[in-house]
Amino acid sequence: MPSKMLQFTRVHRATPDKRKPAERRNDFGEIYQPFTTDQAATQASRCEQCGIPFCQIHCPVGNNIPDWLMLAASGRMDEAYALSSATNNFPEICGRICPQDRLCEGSCVLEQSHHGAVTIGTMEKHITDTAWANGWVKPSRPLAEKNDSVGIVGAGPAGLAAADQLRKQGYQVHVYDRHDRAGGLLIYGIPGFKLDKDIVTRRTRLLADGGVTFHLGFSVGRDASLAELRSRHAAVLIATGVYKARQLSVPGAGLAGIVPALDYLTTSNRIGLGDKVGDFDNGRLNAADRNVVVIGGGDTAMDCVRTAIRQGARSVKCLYRRDRANMPGSKREVGHAEEEGVEFVWQVAPEAILGNGRVEGVRCVKMHLGIADSSGRQMPTAIDGSHFTIPADLVITALGFDPEDVPALFGAPDLELASRGTIRVDGRTQMTTLPGVFAAGDIARGASLVVWAIKDGRDAAASIDQFICSAKTRQAAE
Repeated sequence: MPSKMLQFTRVHRATPDKRKPAERRNDFGEIYQPFTTDQAATQASRCEQCGIPFCQIHCPVGNNIPDWLMLAASGRMDEAYALSSATNNFPEICGRICPQDRLCEGSCVLEQSHHGAVTIGTMEKHITDTAWANGWVKPSRPLAEKNDSVGIVGAGPAGLAAADQLRKQGYQVHVYDRHDRAGGLLIYGIPGFKLDKDIVTRRTRLLADGGVTFHLGFSVGRDASLAELRSRHAAVLIATGVYKARQLSVPGAGLAGIVPALDYLTTSNRIGLGDKVGDFDNGRLNAADRNVVVIGGGDTAMDCVRTAIRQGARSVKCLYRRDRANMPGSKREVGHAEEEGVEFVWQVAPEAILGNGRVEGVRCVKMHLGIADSSGRQMPTAIDGSHFTIPADLVITALGFDPEDVPALFGAPDLELASRGTIRVDGRTQMTTLPGVFAAGDIARGASLVVWAIKDGRDAAASIDQFICSAKTRQAAE
């Protein structure tokens, strides 16, 4: 068992074995095999134990990465889990789905010096999976119960992280969600080959065992207004995420056979969970034996193309208007998709959807990458006379998400929105323009990563605690 660190000069970076593409494209099981104990310790020992840990600095939740790597390398796994879970409520989830290549591993000094980053994400997963296997993960047991209750709207990563933090402090926490299962994007938006659903359900079950009360199938605005929730609770957190799909705006966009990415992924995940879904059975949201075109270049697009492969599509193509280097999605996911048989058509934009009542093809135009915009990315421009058509009978649009009109949905017209349609919050406290009402995650930040939602949920919980304590102090002084 390795105990010394700085072994990067003699130990090369290694990732867990992947299941063969021919095998994994036939099911929705996770594609990576777990590390053995010795493999994990050996990989952890590569850490350089930097004086300035850039991996930690570039982790949204500020994970103490060098410290738990050192503990794992020494075989002190229970301590490694305790340290890992101190800054992240769901480390086994982040270990599976975070784009480490853009965050901690991409900032690792070993990566910058061309030695290959420490496999931080896999170690995070291994540490927490080991903790679950050994029974070290326990429900929250606050030192003292408080009479004050907090209502949380949305059982996604931001809402669940806030619920966990508040419950640890003894608050009576009630989580309201319009779906029939807790987890939000984690349960319905992310495919099982990236995040097994049992991983999510055991976490939500742990929260319930710790005293968090879930109200599922509960729609704010239908079952209760925001004003009613405010009257029930000392504070309310809105953590609904953003689910309004951006529309494809080209001729033919209204043809049958064009479906939004999240509808498609939710249906696939429901089928995997054992639900009966009519739009899957009738073929509307089923890629089996279809020529599939996915439009978009983010992580949601990668989830769609890889799901279509597993559903038995005849062909799967992904259209993106920039090149591979400028793609916003994880490069790792692109590689997985290519291994599984997805064809990427780079520097191409849809110009029209063709068909007679139903999709028959996508007319495309080739793009040239010109000067950079304010973000530093090159702007794509169409190349005259470069049109061509790709046959398709199912088109999935993965163009991003915008917020729903929360004030209208919640019957709260005095809840102010920011310019992008997100809920306006105080940057320091995450409180909205309504006293005692907070917002966290994508509904305040805009569509982003799960790990940022967890960060926002934790921060909101701290602000809610301060708000309630300050209110009680003021009442006592009056």
